[in-house]
Amino acid sequence: MKSVIATALLTAALISGSATAAAAEDYRTYTGSIDGAAYLVKVPTRWNGDLVLYSHGYFPLGYDPGRIALANRPETEGWLLEQGYALAASDYKGRTGAAYEQGPRDQQALLDWFGKNVRQPKRTVALGSSMGGALSIMLAEKSPRRFAGVASLCGPIDLNSAWNGILDVSFALKTLLAPDKNIELVRVTNPQQSAELLQAAITQALTTPEGRARLALAGALGNVPGWVTADKPRSADVAEQIRQQAFQISLIHVNTFGPFARVDLEQRAGGNPSWNTGIDYARQLARSGERELVREAYRAAGMDLHADLAALAAAPRVGADPAAADWMSRFAVPSATTPTPVLTLHNVADSAEPGNERWYAQQVRRSGEPNRLRQLYADRPGHCSFSSAEEIVVLEALFDRIDTGRWPHLDPRHLNAAAGKFGADHHKVTDVATFRDVPAAPGFVRFTPDPLMRPSR
Repeated sequence: MKSVIATALLTAALISGSATAAAAEDYRTYTGSIDGAAYLVKVPTRWNGDLVLYSHGYFPLGYDPGRIALANRPETEGWLLEQGYALAASDYKGRTGAAYEQGPRDQQALLDWFGKNVRQPKRTVALGSSMGGALSIMLAEKSPRRFAGVASLCGPIDLNSAWNGILDVSFALKTLLAPDKNIELVRVTNPQQSAELLQAAITQALTTPEGRARLALAGALGNVPGWVTADKPRSADVAEQIRQQAFQISLIHVNTFGPFARVDLEQRAGGNPSWNTGIDYARQLARSGERELVREAYRAAGMDLHADLAALAAAPRVGADPAAADWMSRFAVPSATTPTPVLTLHNVADSAEPGNERWYAQQVRRSGEPNRLRQLYADRPGHCSFSSAEEIVVLEALFDRIDTGRWPHLDPRHLNAAAGKFGADHHKVTDVATFRDVPAAPGFVRFTPDPLMRPSR
């Protein structure tokens, strides 16, 4: 009995944490920690009874965002509070890395805390961006009674596919650009060395037409777009497109989801969950939206594309550890049951493939309710480079669907007109190439993405 009481007291202490509340003119702020996961909650003075639970994206190891965000953009956060919505977000225990299991657990604990310490909300909407966009879908699937809807922004919805894509690009870089270098793709023991060797291969490749062609091929296998500058159209110059592609490969495949991230992932999964056994890279290239860039680059360099595809076919492959692959299936791949309405938003040229939306829609047609899903696109490059006006219009549409049971008009012309009603402060997006905000007109557009390169099913 004593052990049971002690466990109950310990659990209560972990949940209550060091919560504090600070009064503000328009809302009340709560901060604290639940079992080591910091959280932030804001409740408007004139609360409408609804709660928006925000799931943040992937933070690389060692990264400190400085604050807990309650939306993808601060202007979106401010608008939600002005409209009377309470906002909540867990920072996740440890806050960095592939928190596919930990993040939803901490978000659920925060919902429990909110119900006990504030009030049970009338309805809760799951909002997330990037990794958080994928986790928001998973949250609603696992706890359908707790959520009234999901807004998934720029989500790599099939997170397992994303890691296989990371492997494909790195595999091609090593095979074609650094075959004699000790680059560890999985089961990494020296992440610093592998990261430095990958980056050196990319830097050197950019100096020659032959290297640029092979960079384009590696990028195409992950559908990495040759367009990243949010305030400029896609360049017509092949070399410039490859430079922009290479920038994203360095940022994503080396510095964000590269060798250091692989160590974190494998520690969480209990082994390596990624594989490329049985993958035909010639077929993968034919599926890629960047295939024409590759062909142009090889023609410009006077190289034989088939020879390099043959080299990839002959290279030793990587197998997954079954238990780790099972972990990914459970925590990083949605069932697509759509127990609540889901509205997604993706840029047409995002390093997190917009093909995720196409794949998810196919899965929903098999396992869920297609009328509960709608998918929107913005004609822009960059990961999560949306304006707050676009994000707000998406949220308004989801709230409308929840309130009425019917989707409002979601054609691009109507959505752009709605977004255009907001002031200039709501028409800025983050340019991934420079990490600064740039002006951007509403960009909703009709779009059919290419197939997801490495779907989990």
